Amino acid sequence: ARIITTVSGPEKAQLAAAAGADEIINYKTQDVVAEVHKVAPHGVDAIVEVSVARNASVDAQVLGMHGSVGIYAGDGGDTVTIPIRPMMGPNARWQFILVYTEPNDAKGAGIEDVNAVGNGVDPAVLGQRVWLWEAAQGRPWGTAAEYSVVPQRQAVLLPANASFDLGACLGVPFLTAHRCLTVGEAMPDRLDPGALAGKTVLVQGGAGGVGNAAIQLARWADARIITTVSSPEKAQLAAAAGADEIINYRTQDVVAEVRKVAPHGVDAIVEVSVARNASVDAEVLGLHGVVGIYADDGGDTVTIPIRAMMVPNARWQFVLVYTEPNDAKGAAIEDINAAVADGAVRVGREAGLPLHPFPLAETAKAHETLEGSPTGRVVVTVADL
Repeated sequence: ARIITTVSGPEKAQLAAAAGADEIINYKTQDVVAEVHKVAPHGVDAIVEVSVARNASVDAQVLGMHGSVGIYAGDGGDTVTIPIRPMMGPNARWQFILVYTEPNDAKGAGIEDVNAVGNGVDPAVLGQRVWLWEAAQGRPWGTAAEYSVVPQRQAVLLPANASFDLGACLGVPFLTAHRCLTVGEAMPDRLDPGALAGKTVLVQGGAGGVGNAAIQLARWADARIITTVSSPEKAQLAAAAGADEIINYRTQDVVAEVRKVAPHGVDAIVEVSVARNASVDAEVLGLHGVVGIYADDGGDTVTIPIRAMMVPNARWQFVLVYTEPNDAKGAAIEDINAAVADGAVRVGREAGLPLHPFPLAETAKAHETLEGSPTGRVVVTVADL
């Protein structure tokens, strides 16, 4: 590896050079961010961190795509404050480390019929039903149209038992949920029936789009599912999705209720509002547990207790599907399609995901509805299907 290190004086610089460091920065006299970016303009792949309370802002500025911060000490403070959205973009990982408890084996959605194909694409897919992901990402058109053009990889064959409404609701919410359920050190890389047997998952906000997807995928994979909601109506939706235990965070003590079900803590948390929920997450996370952070509802930064998270070797993983690793996304697409084929993924109020349909001519009204944050999914029908 190319090694950059920071030191506090010339004598320590000599020691670092003797150990084999390529680039040595005196953090007392030099601008660490500027010096790192001279050497690694796109950021570094990994940071070995001794004083995260002091260095978090520097770490966040120099961490590259899919980079990780390994936090092995709490010098400089008891908590660390991390910017949420800047860490979601690179799918950054903040891993707390204590060797005594590390694992023994440590290690835009839409649906269409295919009407035409480009060079090199098998014509057998013509007329096949597909679901799309990230159709509008990086290109000027999306799926609010009668026709759309996407790379072959982004048109996924829709299982015969699935409706177009279901296909339209997959995409980003299910890809995000899959990522949150598979980024933990003690969690599997893939989902299928039995993959999460013996695991307990906490879904914060189980009536939301990603929350519903996480519950359905975790149910298919045989996890025990705890979720939080804000009202009795949303509790009914979470139950319809398949949650085992439902906690109204406005009227109940979430930590106490989770501990009744999972006295040793949960294995994974799917987190929509980490700025609000971090203290709860830290109290209920179990050994080698992971918090998958996919949104910044409630604040721009999150404050995490350092020592308390080192003991369980906890991982706080920021998630944005647009920049997740290609292999992980490919695995998610295969697993989601398998769940759909198994009949494990449903939509509609009876599945905990109410639909709000609009014809293509009322797309503006559909967007206005979205701005009101409705429970469920807004679906635009582009043609008579």
